[in-house]
Amino acid sequence: MERIDKLLANTGRWSRKDAKELIRAGRVTAGGRHVLRAEEKCEADDIRVDGEPLTCGQNVYLMMNKPTGVLSATEDSRQPTVLDLLPEHLRRVGLFPVGRLDKDTEGLLLLTNDGALAHGLLSPKRHVDKVYLARTEGVVDEADVKAFAAGMTLGDGLVCQPAGLEPLPGENAALVTLREGKFHQVKRMLAARGKPVLALRRLSMGPLKLDLSLRSGQWRPLEASEIDDLCRAAGIL
Repeated sequence: MERIDKLLANTGRWSRKDAKELIRAGRVTAGGRHVLRAEEKCEADDIRVDGEPLTCGQNVYLMMNKPTGVLSATEDSRQPTVLDLLPEHLRRVGLFPVGRLDKDTEGLLLLTNDGALAHGLLSPKRHVDKVYLARTEGVVDEADVKAFAAGMTLGDGLVCQPAGLEPLPGENAALVTLREGKFHQVKRMLAARGKPVLALRRLSMGPLKLDLSLRSGQWRPLEASEIDDLCRAAGIL
């Protein structure tokens, strides 16, 4: 049993202040009756807002369009992190980034407090593809495509599994598809081919695609269908 305003805030859709406004407006019910006080306690499964049930209980799932210059970390004493871009009520529910993007890499970042989902998505056994847009110094060619497809062993001994590489016509850019996430992997693989990366943006992670309406630094809660798709990809649904 939890306070209703806390349960609403835990979804990531509303702050505690927003929850109180929803309750005052008569939009929240619990067990079929209208809620009158934010401090009332009940189970998350009993709550509805505008007739719709809460979809993610205590777990929160956010998509962020990560900007450059921000760390994919929960805290850092010297540099801003992705959690610093969230409102205060979401910084208190145990969110963490699923996988990491380099400080100078932007794009899709999943934030959640669902450890089982994160483990499944990052497990090498699940082979969850991640797609990146890489802008390069030099034009990616067919020889590069074949090298990526065959798998690469870099000069420092790092073994990279086969990966997808799709040059974009008329641009010094390519789409890179990885099934693993080793340190600086996209940059290191392209650098080994003589095509250093100038800018890197993650576009998707498994079935989850970056919402192009999100400006840099913006975020939104995942839809219920997006959560279900990720759970299937992680093997937990």
